[in-house]
Amino acid sequence: MVKTNVMRLLDAAKIAYEAKEYPVDENDLSGSHAADLMGVDHGSVFKTLVLRGEKTGYMVCCIPVDGEVDLKKAARAAGDKKVEMLPMKELLPVTGYVRGGCSPIGMKKRFPTYLDKSAGEYEKIAVSAGMRGVQVILSPADLGRYVGAEMADLM
Repeated sequence: MVKTNVMRLLDAAKIAYEAKEYPVDENDLSGSHAADLMGVDHGSVFKTLVLRGEKTGYMVCCIPVDGEVDLKKAARAAGDKKVEMLPMKELLPVTGYVRGGCSPIGMKKRFPTYLDKSAGEYEKIAVSAGMRGVQVILSPADLGRYVGAEMADLM
């Protein structure tokens, strides 16, 4: 098992997690595919989306892999009028992560982070460990505290 920067940060913060590795399919980087390969409930696997607000700038939204972020709700959570998805070519320079391996933990800078309220229904949720094919499973409360996330209705 590879040790990612996300895992090192969680270790340093003494946050309990379990790492799960799965084979990467370059043709299917979806979280749904990852959930299937790990054999876990799709609702407990969260994808990390980066958006840009009109006034508030960059923000991070973590939502279940089968869900779609509601831009109006995301804007409301951030206290902005309008937000848009970050263009894919900007993901690596802004976050330090590639598509399919973007984690709310350990981005280049700390951005306002919002965790979909459905995370509260699970004892543990999975988020990317910062590289394709690896997820960390941890309590939503620990994740929220570590990244300073606010629970919000995002879908």
